[in-house]
Amino acid sequence: MKMARSLWNTLSPDTRSMETQLDLAQQTIVHFMTTRVVTVGMDETLANVKGIFQTFPFHHLMVVEQGKLVGIISDRDLLKAVSPYVGTLSETTRDLATLSKRAHQIMSHHLIVASVTTTLQDAAELMITKKVSCLPVVSSDGSLLGLITWKDLLKGFLNFVP
Repeated sequence: MKMARSLWNTLSPDTRSMETQLDLAQQTIVHFMTTRVVTVGMDETLANVKGIFQTFPFHHLMVVEQGKLVGIISDRDLLKAVSPYVGTLSETTRDLATLSKRAHQIMSHHLIVASVTTTLQDAAELMITKKVSCLPVVSSDGSLLGLITWKDLLKGFLNFVP
């Protein structure tokens, strides 16, 4: 690493900039995406979805049916769907009923996805233009392969910073 940095420093700033842009343009998200993705079925209750989000430190849950990605639920989607009074002294039966809703009722149906050949740059541009914080990575037949988040992209970009 030290030797690579010293070689990097011998290059002119213009050459370093071109080399970095070239390397970055060729890097695909496959090296930076998360492959261990937690999924739920379409009929999963929001009580279970809430439990998953409370147990694990992530913000997106993939909804699959027969191995194919059909939706995505963010922690923000869940917050909007569940009554804010659940678990408080003001909780009513009506508030608790919000936990009985199903994943398919609150998931995003219009998915913005990436493939394993998507570059870091293309993924970043897609997230910015579509205003999303993650991209499910799917195969050509719609099977879920992984997930890339804005944090994964930052880590990828940092690999190119001397």
